[in-house]
This record gives sequence, C-alpha cells and structure tokens, in this order.
Amino acid sequence: MADNRIDVSVQPFGPTTEELTRIGRQVLEHSALQKFVGHAGARLLYVEALDDREKSPDGAPKAPTHFRATLYDDRERRAIFADGLLGDLKTLSVSESGIPPAPSDQEYAAAVELLHRDERLAASLRAEHVQPYPPIPAMILTELPDGTFERRIAVGLLPRGGDVRHEIVAVDLARASVIRFPGGTPGTPHPEDAGLCGVPHDAHQATASKGTAGQVWVTIKQGGTTLWHFLAVRPAASSGTNGSGIELRFVDYKGKRLLYRAHVPILNVKYDHDACGPYRDWQYQEGMIQANGTDVAPGFRLCTGPAQTIMETGSDTGNYLGVAIYVSGSDVVLVSEMQAGWYRYVSKWTFAANGTLSPRFGFAAIESQCVCNVHHHHAYWRLDFDIGTAANNRVQEFNDPPLVGNSNWHTKTYEIRRRRDYGRKRKWRVSNTRTGDAYDIVPNANDGVASAQSDAPYGRGDFWVLRYRSTEIDDGSVAIGPPYEANIDQWVNGEPVSDHDVVVWYGAHFTHDVQGHGPSDPAHIVGPDLKLVKW
Repeated sequence: MADNRIDVSVQPFGPTTEELTRIGRQVLEHSALQKFVGHAGARLLYVEALDDREKSPDGAPKAPTHFRATLYDDRERRAIFADGLLGDLKTLSVSESGIPPAPSDQEYAAAVELLHRDERLAASLRAEHVQPYPPIPAMILTELPDGTFERRIAVGLLPRGGDVRHEIVAVDLARASVIRFPGGTPGTPHPEDAGLCGVPHDAHQATASKGTAGQVWVTIKQGGTTLWHFLAVRPAASSGTNGSGIELRFVDYKGKRLLYRAHVPILNVKYDHDACGPYRDWQYQEGMIQANGTDVAPGFRLCTGPAQTIMETGSDTGNYLGVAIYVSGSDVVLVSEMQAGWYRYVSKWTFAANGTLSPRFGFAAIESQCVCNVHHHHAYWRLDFDIGTAANNRVQEFNDPPLVGNSNWHTKTYEIRRRRDYGRKRKWRVSNTRTGDAYDIVPNANDGVASAQSDAPYGRGDFWVLRYRSTEIDDGSVAIGPPYEANIDQWVNGEPVSDHDVVVWYGAHFTHDVQGHGPSDPAHIVGPDLKLVKW
C-alpha cells in the first residue's frame, strides 16, 4: 500500500533576533557611529539582516551576510543607517536620510508609558476608560519652516467607559511631551465623524516587528518523496520598504525551481469620498493568531491542526506570534497575521501535493471609525518566476474567445500591463522555452478588476509582465506619506521579456463594506492559483 502521508520538516536559517540585538549594542558603541552622530542623542530603532538581492549565477541560496541598523537623531531630525558585515563589525558604513524612519515597537511602548504620566490622560488610563492602540499613520509628522519634519509617535485612544471620545495623540519622545488635537489630529480621521466599527481590540496582545529575525527552510515530503523545498521568511523579517508578508524564496517543486522570490511588497487602501487616508500599509508588524503545536524555529510553529486568524475567530486575540505551518489533507499551509494600525491582514500560502501553489491575502479590521466607511484594499504580489532557470522564461496570455485570429494563446513579447477579463476566462502561463515546463496563473473570482473599482484609477492595474531587475523589489513608497498608489508602471519600459528572466506582478482588489460583511466572509480573501501544466 502506497504511503501518502505528508511530512513537513523545518530548519532554521540565518541570524537570530538575539544576534541582531547584540549587533545593535555593538553599533551604539562603535567609534564610526559616535563620530558621525557627534552627540549621544541617536536612538537605536532596529537592526535588520539584509538579503542579497542579486541572483547568484547558479541560483543557489546564500545566507545573509550584511546588516543595517536604523537609528533616529531627534536633534538633527534625521535617520541614521549603520551598515556592516554580520560576522565582522570592525568596519561600519554610516549614512543619513531626511526621511523619518518607521517607529519601533520600543518607541511605541515608550510613548504609551509617557501617556500614563501625562496629567490630562493618566486618570482615564488608570481607570481603563481609554485603551491605547497603534493607529495609522504610525507617526504624526509636522513640516517645519526649514522643510524638515518633526517626528512624533502616534497613539490612538479607544473609549472604554466614562465621558471620553476616541482620539489620536502625538508623543514627542525627545521632549517627553504629549500633543493633543481638539479639532482632530492632522491627517487622521475626526472622532466625531462616525462611531466605531470592527472587531474589539485587545491591547495586551504582543506584536513582532522590524528587527525580529526569522527564516527557515521548509521541506514537504509525501511517502519519502520530496515535493516542495523552499525558504520561508516571517513577515517581521520580510524584504521591501514596508515589508511583504510571508515571503517565499528559492521555491522548488520536485527538485526543479519554480520561483526565486514570491511576496506582496505593495499594499494600499483608498476610501470613498476620502473619508480617511489614503494609506500605504506596512506588512512587517505581526499580530497574534491561534496556533497549537510545536515551535520548530523562532517565529515558526508546526501545528497539530489548522491555525486560526482573525478571519476564522472574529477575535483580535491569539496564543502565537509568527508563522503557523499545518497539514490539511494533502496540502501544507503557511499562515500569519499582520497589523497596520486598525487593519488586520492575513498572509497565507497553500502548497498542494499536485504542484498547485495558492497565495492568499485576507482583510479584516479592529475598532475604528474609519472602517465604518466603504474602502478599497489593493494587494500586489511580486512573483519572480525562474522555471527551471532564471533565463529562458516567457509569459503567454489565454483568452476565450480569442483576441486575435483563432488562437487562444499569445506570447507577451515586451513589458506590459494587462487587466483581468473574466468574460474571456483570461489567465496567464509562465513557461521555460527550452524544457516546456510551465505553470498557469489563474485568477479567482474575488480578485476584482482595478478599472471596475469605485476608487479607480487608485488601483493601478491587475497584471504586469516585467524584465527582472534586482532594484525593482518594490516601488520605494514609504508608509508615512504620498505617493500611496502603486507605481509598478514606472518599470514598463518596452524591454523584451520573451525568453528572458521575467517577473510577474499580480494585483488583487477588495472592497470592504463592514455594513454587509463579517470578518469571516470568504469574499474578504483574494489571490490567484499557480497551477502546474507540465513538469
């Protein structure tokens, strides 16, 4: 009798969070940093391991060799970057930027602690009449006459009793002061505009964010035969300006390369009538999920049954922070939950024994007056196909009825942006021109069409075929301010893509109307299926 059991093994890879924390302490004491800063006021935010974005000639994976420590200098109102080798801190390269960096979890915690010492808010906090939470945007930026920005940490206060209203305050950590805005916080929704909608928030849940390491090799076998082998990166350690959810690298099926990298580097939201936002959301801040099992590596738990996110429980609570891995029939699922302000996002990948790979993205929210308004989420997957080899890949498009002549298939010769067309059963195929190995990219009914959304043209497109460039991991837009729209079109330059190293971007669009849907509604989940054609 054939052994069809699915077995999953996990092997840690790369530096640990403890190693990054130790590097941070050494960076603070490094003479190169102290000389560059010139005073003792720079605050360490986080240390991140940097992956090598350049592909190796043989496609073989390489462990991270470099790190970046991000600090903030309140006196000069600048970000400071200290780059170096993970194994040798003798040499440190230090640079600066006027773009305010994303706040760290430690900064948010310090901001909340200051609220407890503020004479105007301390009593309400002690009585639990208000509950702090991290809002979006995460910072309140004030442009000064010289063009620089005053960077303050935003803290939301949810009403929980007494005569209080929802508000968002700005906390200046350098001056240990709290700024309130009776007329409404600039750039944030006004408390009096609406009530609160969404799942109740649990302020006591832990989070993981930038500076948290975590990547593992995952091997999936059936009856002793290796089906899938890939590197999985937790959201807190994922690449991109704003993170990219659960990130996959070096994805092999039955010993052949399918994807070099797969993730969601761009995520944004637009409200009807500009009721709030727009926002460019981050995907590096993890939230709690319900997952029972064994911790097999930092940030990864192998579960005895399906893990549950806010999509299944309708709750903002959980018992685990990281990526859950579980077997469901002949499938293996990786799932994690992220938070950006009041939004809750679910990043999920399902690996089927038959070779199908299904990326999914889910949308939910905790209490906010913003989410009472109709809004539109746009998630953009970046799928760097290397079927068999990095080069010699091509993309074809299927239409029924045909677009030109009698053939349902035609090849995309040059870089291009395309729209989904459900009426023509449109899908795409990526294949190796030498071997014929191929996968289809099949849209699902919930993925939407950008041009059909009421916020068009904010949702910029559905599908792009691009030539691979290591500098095009994301469009570079930070989560603190405009531009908020996806700018993938900047890379459509007419370059040949047939028989080359190609990257596909797949956009999915979801309209969120809390009046008509609960958090577990299946319409809240989008994503295509990558289906094996020939292997």
